[in-house]
Amino acid sequence: MVKAAGAGGAARRSVWRAGKERRSGRGGGQPSGLDRARITGATVRLLDAEGLAGFSMRRLAAELNVTAMSVYWYVDTKDDLLELALDAAFGELPLPRPDTGEDWRGELRALAVGYRALLVRHPWLSPLAGRYLNIGPNALACSREVRRVIGRTGLPPHGVTGAISAVFQFVYGYGTIEGHLLGRIADSGLSPDEYHRQLPDSVSRAPETAGSTEGAHDVVAVRDGETVAESLDRDFAFALDLLVAGIDAMAARG
Repeated sequence: MVKAAGAGGAARRSVWRAGKERRSGRGGGQPSGLDRARITGATVRLLDAEGLAGFSMRRLAAELNVTAMSVYWYVDTKDDLLELALDAAFGELPLPRPDTGEDWRGELRALAVGYRALLVRHPWLSPLAGRYLNIGPNALACSREVRRVIGRTGLPPHGVTGAISAVFQFVYGYGTIEGHLLGRIADSGLSPDEYHRQLPDSVSRAPETAGSTEGAHDVVAVRDGETVAESLDRDFAFALDLLVAGIDAMAARG
């Protein structure tokens, strides 16, 4: 859904491109009980637990209880492994079934909600999605469904890509920021609700930021009784409704 050619503008050779053949091993001598699927699954779990900064081939090998060289029987580089993990994560996104007859608005909301949840569940996904081509089988399946759903909106062909960008780049940004926020809260040792109750007061007491909180207490009052999770869900749903209404309006204009 978010595509890039690679960091620094240089083309990055994808593990999914020709010449990077899928293999279970390189021949005799590969460690028994190990395969690319198991390595990829362990990579996803390790990234969830320790993030991109804590990930290394040596750390992965220790998680699998093998040597680092054993992993290289199955992947050439760390980049290959991260790209495989990225596509495995996209495989978790529930895709709508075309044969249900559901309205495109419901399908679009379901895709957006699923993508947001994926970004929050795997905070490492958003930087990797911007680094690689996203041409693995799961990522391509997601892209096909997005195009199919937006294609049902009645927008002219030249408006389809703009609508995809409006919705899914919004979700990408919302989910990425939400994931960072929840990670920061977790590091504080507080619950999300405790963190947000304390934040306006702690900011207003600091001389350099005191003026910036003007009106913040009004926002807190409006949301009185809501949990942080409920507030995030409400804001996301409202913003998504705005985008859906905009697509409807543009389609009606033809």
